[in-house]
Amino acid sequence: MPELPEVEVVRSGLERHVVGATITRVDVLHPRPVRRDVRGPAGFAAALVDRRIVAARRRGKYLWLPLDNGDALLGHLGMSGQILVQPPDAPAERHLRVRFALDGADEGREMRFVDQRMFGGLSVSAGGAELPSEIAHIARDPLDPEFDEDLFVRKVRKRTSGVKRQLLDQGLVSGVGNIYADEALWRARIHGDRPGDRLSATQVRELLGHARDVMVAALGEGGTSFDALYVNVNGESGYFDRSLHAYGREGEPCDRCGAPVRRIAFMNRSSYFCPVCQPVPRRRRTTVTQGLSVPD
Repeated sequence: MPELPEVEVVRSGLERHVVGATITRVDVLHPRPVRRDVRGPAGFAAALVDRRIVAARRRGKYLWLPLDNGDALLGHLGMSGQILVQPPDAPAERHLRVRFALDGADEGREMRFVDQRMFGGLSVSAGGAELPSEIAHIARDPLDPEFDEDLFVRKVRKRTSGVKRQLLDQGLVSGVGNIYADEALWRARIHGDRPGDRLSATQVRELLGHARDVMVAALGEGGTSFDALYVNVNGESGYFDRSLHAYGREGEPCDRCGAPVRRIAFMNRSSYFCPVCQPVPRRRRTTVTQGLSVPD
């Protein structure tokens, strides 16, 4: 699934190629990608025609294009979504779902939403130019200048849940997905099951710093592409997969100590870690005193 660096690469591409353009036609080729829009496919298209795109913004893994009437085109790439900018005469992609004709953007190019698995989606957010109400509950991400690091540290250290689970909680911090959580934890030498309340404030800050560093590094290489499903607006893949130390490297030697990287099941996904550099935390033990369970 595209994470913060991949979505930011797409956002910056849209900023370069479609901001200032007017949407002259919208073709919804499959209804599922616009299923969250209460207007339906026809209403979705009608709400966008003759609207000018004035900016390209992002919060976590969501991006939106503010329009000149105060509304916004809100999008999420899901697992396989792509937003491409193409010449009008370019052949239609196999999984093309929504096509936007643009006037005044790179000599009349089209913006195309392509999604093989169709877990992603688009909708028009009424009055959402500044921040769509649909995503107002999502926390800021570590690269956001207004991200409250002190508040993040306090919240993590109050929770007994594993720190990786917290990194993936979009209500706590957005944009950090499975890949970059594993990479940040490897850099910090912390196992993802370590409870937040068993980490020091310094450890949490260092982990957050590693998450920032790994995502900035991924941005510099265009994101992470394991297959052809993630590309930027020009259809180009990212290359950060060549720089990964943990994710996807089961059985390979750890770049730090040489021990084989392990993979375990985690929230219907996989976690990758070094069993030497990131030892599995010992479980809390309890004793029973007068019928009550208390820490041992």
